[in-house]
Amino acid sequence: MYQAYSFLYILVLILLLPFEYLRRPFDLRKRWLKERLGFLPSASKTIWIHAVSVGEVITAVPLIKKIKERHPSGEIVVSTVTDTGQKVARERLGDTARIIYVPFDLPFAIKNAIRSIKPSVFIVMETELWPNTIKILSGMDVPVLLMNGRISEKSFSGYRKLRFFIKDVLNNMRLLCMQNELYADRIKAIGAETGKVKVTGNFKFDTTPSSYIPEWTKILQGTAIVAGSTHRTEEDLIINAYIKLRSDFPMLNLIIAPRHPGRFKEVEESIKRNNIKYLKRSEIANSNTPTLQHSGIIILLDVVGELSSVYGACDIAVMGGTFIEHGGQNPLEPAYWEKAIVCGPHMENFPFIDEFYKNGGALKTDANNLRQSLQELLSDHKKMITMGKTAKGLYEKNSGAVERAMKEIERYL
Repeated sequence: MYQAYSFLYILVLILLLPFEYLRRPFDLRKRWLKERLGFLPSASKTIWIHAVSVGEVITAVPLIKKIKERHPSGEIVVSTVTDTGQKVARERLGDTARIIYVPFDLPFAIKNAIRSIKPSVFIVMETELWPNTIKILSGMDVPVLLMNGRISEKSFSGYRKLRFFIKDVLNNMRLLCMQNELYADRIKAIGAETGKVKVTGNFKFDTTPSSYIPEWTKILQGTAIVAGSTHRTEEDLIINAYIKLRSDFPMLNLIIAPRHPGRFKEVEESIKRNNIKYLKRSEIANSNTPTLQHSGIIILLDVVGELSSVYGACDIAVMGGTFIEHGGQNPLEPAYWEKAIVCGPHMENFPFIDEFYKNGGALKTDANNLRQSLQELLSDHKKMITMGKTAKGLYEKNSGAVERAMKEIERYL
């Protein structure tokens, strides 16, 4: 099965490699290709942590800092797949860890990387299962650990069809630390050995967003809604609701943060079609004393890595990926800032949200009722504030996952 997987992987790689190489900035191409082929500077024994993209990198930050705090002399290597993941990793961990692109899941590339990195342990964030990488590391007696593990309903359905293969991949891992009992049951159902599975909680409750609110947000006067990590069709839904709300709340501001940078232009065109006053974040000067004040405006957040701190400047956070069948985006960033949280019907990737709904720490709505739900919050300032405080309380109540996971990791260090 591994041979069949490797053959398909190589086939897809041959097709995609030229495009992936050329779409990167010229000065990045050489490093990207070398690292993905496993050609890295030599190092002493290291802790290698893999976080596929931005979300996983941010989630891994408190764990990485905890490891560095307790093992200051140890070297940490963090690998990512995406360029955005690289950017955020370098910004948040550049003085703590060496940041690389993960090697292709091909034996020669993986072995090159292992010879250079010399990992004492390999930690996978969430559920990024690369079969060859895991098998080769295990064969070299390098413990492979899964941290903050999660298996969405969609992934679970796919893994079950490949259980005969996934079971072998999981058996090459020493420890599987899952976010909750549901995910623990799912990973056992696809072949994980019960004795290897632990429930340690969700790292996201231990993730502290940037503790500052960007200075540029001072240009906004009036109430602000942030639509965070939106997907296609959601921007139009939110813009239409915003236009209707403006009749009752003329100073209302909207900050839209598309999930994928490649869609910034598309979303800008959508705003233009509605003939609404707007600014792009990339064109706003980073000044401590903004010279212009704005109200009743849309800000397109066309930069990467700033959303978590921008939540601090809003009054209401509308979670993207919840009005389509995507499974939602992380609601804990606005919860950290004590903001009212509004979600669509699809939050399957964040099962803890039910506790927020039950206790009044978030509001569940749908596309047809989004405007009305926002109207009710904007009209009841006390309710909006109370919802934010409840969300913050639940955020703090569920913390401690990193410490529990750290106790498990230290058995292998």
